[in-house]
Amino acid sequence: MRILIIGGAGLMSAGTARDLLSNLPYGVTRVVAADANPDRLNALKKSLPDPRLETRVFDVTDRNALLSLLNDCDLCINGVPTFAGFQMTIFEACLAAKRTYVDYGGMGVYTVQQKAQHVRWKEAGVTSVIGLGSDPGLSNILCRAVADQLDRIERINLFWAATKVGPESPMLVPPYSLSTILAEYVNPSRQFLDGQLREVPAFSGAETLDLPAPWGRTTFIHSQHSEPLTVPFAEGIAEKGIREFTWKLSLPERDHEAWVGIVKAGFGPNDDPVTVKGISVRPLDVLQAVIDRNLQRNGNRIPAQESHEMHFAIGQGTRNGNRCRVTCRVIGHPHPLYKDYVDACTSMCMSVGVQQILKRGLRPGVWAAEEYFDVEEFFAEMRKRHFTIELDSPVFETIAV
Repeated sequence: MRILIIGGAGLMSAGTARDLLSNLPYGVTRVVAADANPDRLNALKKSLPDPRLETRVFDVTDRNALLSLLNDCDLCINGVPTFAGFQMTIFEACLAAKRTYVDYGGMGVYTVQQKAQHVRWKEAGVTSVIGLGSDPGLSNILCRAVADQLDRIERINLFWAATKVGPESPMLVPPYSLSTILAEYVNPSRQFLDGQLREVPAFSGAETLDLPAPWGRTTFIHSQHSEPLTVPFAEGIAEKGIREFTWKLSLPERDHEAWVGIVKAGFGPNDDPVTVKGISVRPLDVLQAVIDRNLQRNGNRIPAQESHEMHFAIGQGTRNGNRCRVTCRVIGHPHPLYKDYVDACTSMCMSVGVQQILKRGLRPGVWAAEEYFDVEEFFAEMRKRHFTIELDSPVFETIAV
């Protein structure tokens, strides 16, 4: 089992490589991390001294080099940030090379384009699973678990909440790709409302829920994501009559305040360049460089903090003729296994998904996670990684319909 990770030195990709080379998976003979940043590749190799790990300095714009790497793997993980603009390039290259393709998600920007290629991939006999991280990915599988408990579906509402416990950090540490975070705070999103996709503004849909400790009272907002573009249209969900599907997130409060301030200052995921003293620069590149420098200089000032996250889907509909509500949760709490992971859940879910894709017979076509994986098998692997999975029994209303 030979796995290629393009953008393999990135935060999420490095975590996936660690999990693939841990003692949990089986059958992984080689992981090739290909990335344009040699310093990060060297750091990955140093932190993960496994003989099965290879690193390659690689320019994603070099198509011949890309095809050469693809020809020497069984499966390609696209770990290049969505807003870098290479999602479809790598996706199409995998089809040309007839190699299984997976990615961490297209933020709704490329998801529809990729899904439109389903018949083409199916006829070519090639498999693609798009949006295979935590959100999207695990979140989609939560929705499948909820949908399977209902005979008819009125709505599924999907949430993700993160919080930190411990002293306040003087450093701003992005939990994932900076361009993705800014897109979530700047761009409008599409939500499935009244039986169709509708565009809603950034920061809209504010909703406050009471969650267990350590989250407490938590406010969520709509953000740009791909789940509303696939889940309500999936087989086994669409035909149950679903009329509403929404996605909302909540980042840790102080981090949320920082990102709000940054976007108010004019930063965004796809900024036009500005001219500073006669030099044209992208604001996003400047922001990334400043954050990186700050972490390099002052990283030792970051206090010990515990990161907690909860992914949950709430479905409403009917079962056996009675109205009911079903909730499924995945809870991630601190664990020594993940102390070096920036976003353990995203990294782990990609690794779990890749293993299950290669373990079972491939299904040619372009699939979202809720269409491809067995819910219980996926949850079993997440439990091995110390995530808590809770699928509540349906809560019935008293009036039959």
